[in-house]
Amino acid sequence: MPHAAHPYWGPLPPEAPVEQTTRLRPVRDRHPARAGVAVACLVLGLGLIGGAVAGAWLAGDSGPDPATRTAYTEARTLWHSVPVDTLFPRTLKGDGAGPGRADRVWTRVAVAPDGPCAGALDPLLLKALRPVGCARVLRATYTDATSTSVTTVGMVFTEADATAMTALRARFGDESLDERADLMPRTLPAPGTVAAGFGDKQRASWRVSVLTEAPVIVYAVSGFADGRTVPDPQPATEAMAEGQTTASAQAGLGHEAKGIADRVERGLRTTLAKATSTQEPR
Repeated sequence: MPHAAHPYWGPLPPEAPVEQTTRLRPVRDRHPARAGVAVACLVLGLGLIGGAVAGAWLAGDSGPDPATRTAYTEARTLWHSVPVDTLFPRTLKGDGAGPGRADRVWTRVAVAPDGPCAGALDPLLLKALRPVGCARVLRATYTDATSTSVTTVGMVFTEADATAMTALRARFGDESLDERADLMPRTLPAPGTVAAGFGDKQRASWRVSVLTEAPVIVYAVSGFADGRTVPDPQPATEAMAEGQTTASAQAGLGHEAKGIADRVERGLRTTLAKATSTQEPR
């Protein structure tokens, strides 16, 4: 589907006009015979409808019940049905997200159209995600208030069910896949912005989170806005540990990756919760 016509990245379409009905016309008095025929037709019609409903129930051919919607069913279409500003807000507030619980504010500088996984993820990371099937990737890049750091955050929508996502999360934890530099997510550089030089060699810290309540993987990778090469990138948990003396750790880039990933993940959960909640009858 062409990105220019994609409903996700453009503005939401206008709401449909309120449904209106025509004025009811007066009904003439019915003839007794005609009334009897009408009653007979009504009884016959109800019998046919009842039989059809019973047949559908016995055959298991029932329509989707809003009450049975889950984060998994909703997330299948979430990536192209929700406005970009909902999944990747223009501004993210990180109260207490910086080193020493300092406040952070991040501004979005770039958003990529939804795309295939092959172009957005490193081949080795894509191989690690193969058991869950990578369907689509959404990405955005943010900068901090001082424009000294840049962070790409992404959401990988998979084709897996809850069992497969739980197994993948367990594998990432057991094998520390989220801490391997060769599985570090790729960046989203943005020409004409502070993230213009944000490439693979500029990656400094990262975080990967495999969700189990939805078929989504949230990741973030951070670096310096001046485009410097980072020879010793560190996973966010390591860069945030006390006593770290690397430039990435001292600059708080681990906090940047974790803080942005956490807030995008939190927003995703909120969006899914609203989508799966049962509406009250009017």
